[in-house]
Amino acid sequence: MTIHPLAGPLSVPARPELTGGRRIAVLLSHGFTGQPASIKPWAEAVAEQGYAVEVPRLPGHGTSWQDCNTTTWDDWYAELSRVFGDLRRDHDAVVVGGLSMGGALTLRLAADHGDAVAGVVVVNPALATARKDVKLLPVLKHLLGSFPGIANDIKKPGVEEHGYTRTPLKAAHSMFRAWPRLAADLPRVTAPLLYLRSTVDHVVDELTQPLVVSRVGSRDVTEVSLPESYHVATLDNDLPTIVEETVAFVKRVTAA
Repeated sequence: MTIHPLAGPLSVPARPELTGGRRIAVLLSHGFTGQPASIKPWAEAVAEQGYAVEVPRLPGHGTSWQDCNTTTWDDWYAELSRVFGDLRRDHDAVVVGGLSMGGALTLRLAADHGDAVAGVVVVNPALATARKDVKLLPVLKHLLGSFPGIANDIKKPGVEEHGYTRTPLKAAHSMFRAWPRLAADLPRVTAPLLYLRSTVDHVVDELTQPLVVSRVGSRDVTEVSLPESYHVATLDNDLPTIVEETVAFVKRVTAA
């Protein structure tokens, strides 16, 4: 199995001398059919503030869409859970976040781990869709291996996400099947939430934001619009806003 040269995970240790003597960690997840390169600029900028940052490569990603079709939501969540457990043991506080499906996976972490999650940052999370063809996936996944890809929804010219050019249908069906349970469990998300949403997004439609914001159990919810970016906002024009808002949020929710 060949791994894309940019798909390696990112791991940066904490520098507590920059964070008031406390060891603070931030776990960030890329999205479906993406890979770590899609969020590394965000992660690296957060790490510059002294926070430990981990960006794992989810199973089946950064290789081939055929490989992704052999993995499921449970596999992706297991990898994030493993990294979260390691960070929790070695740090004073852990904030989780993600792009697109990565945002949904980190909301799942927050629902499952309660107070162990200090905060959640999501960028264009995917948790619902108005697409009608999703209902046909139980059949289509056995007839077709893939659909056209969803990568590179980026407003900024000349930027490449390095995601798959095809969408693996078996893997996609696994993700869609996980959404209803997560939606039902959103009241268990009690950690502070920072929700960053592109004004124009050609991948995730308008259904997710009101669903998440109305159902989460957190009383601390901040919504920020990203007017100059499309779906992959972590590589787009609003990256400075994402970094600024994330750093301020992490500092606030992990204050001693």
